[in-house]
Amino acid sequence: MARCAFIGLGVMGYPMAGHLAKAGHEVTVYNRTAAKAEAWAAQHGGKAAKTPAAAAKGAELVFACVGNDDDLRAVTIGEDGAFSEMTPGAVFTDHTTASAAVARELHAVAKGLDFGFVDAPVSGGQAGAENGVLTIMCGGEAADFDRAAPVMDAYARARRLLGPSGAGQLTKMVNQIAIAGLLQGLSEAVNFAARAGLSVPDVIDVISKGAAGSWQMENRAVTMGEDKFDFGFAVDWMRKDLGICLDEAKTNGAALPGTALVDQFYGDVQAMGGGRWDTSSLIRRLRR
Repeated sequence: MARCAFIGLGVMGYPMAGHLAKAGHEVTVYNRTAAKAEAWAAQHGGKAAKTPAAAAKGAELVFACVGNDDDLRAVTIGEDGAFSEMTPGAVFTDHTTASAAVARELHAVAKGLDFGFVDAPVSGGQAGAENGVLTIMCGGEAADFDRAAPVMDAYARARRLLGPSGAGQLTKMVNQIAIAGLLQGLSEAVNFAARAGLSVPDVIDVISKGAAGSWQMENRAVTMGEDKFDFGFAVDWMRKDLGICLDEAKTNGAALPGTALVDQFYGDVQAMGGGRWDTSSLIRRLRR
């Protein structure tokens, strides 16, 4: 069992840290809203720290899941950041969906301070975090990944090292690009079925077993037909992620015309008041 810290107790981090505690690890948590950290500690029997530095002190493995690049820098190299108290030889594993550039930046800082850094964004949403079945895409050095991976298994169904620092974040961008296109196509398909007078559940039951099938179809198509959009991963978060993808594409020269278009469509959903609806709410644009 390992001495762990977990920084960031949002809809993902709270259950992820809980899985670490349930697996028998010694866990200290930090959250910007201290009351949430205290509540987690009361529920799971761990400890709550007042700063990221205090949480990281003495930990063998430190995990984080915060909002964006700026939040990540704040909890690592900012005032009372975790890096100031990281133990040489420890590993910092970041589950934030952030840029590859910040992953490489923090990896270099960590290496200079003699501890490891793994960028490890996740896929699976709130349900995946709560059920401990996240997919984790990792970048960094093999020795650091090998130390963190068995502990990540507390909340992962799959995890893989995909390359050097930044590779995890780049892979998460691939994931979000694919999802954006799938959801737009699914929105058009479900809307078409409804306007054609077909039973959406019956149509989805049939076509999901063929070449059109996907996780999004099996888990979101029927609820899209029912106009239900409260399944976790919000439009606001998706736009943040797609912005990262589009910025990276400017650097590597990849063409993302479909992604750019769907990003604009999500902007329309935000303008409709749907920033906190889940990402399957793209269909709302087609029903206006």
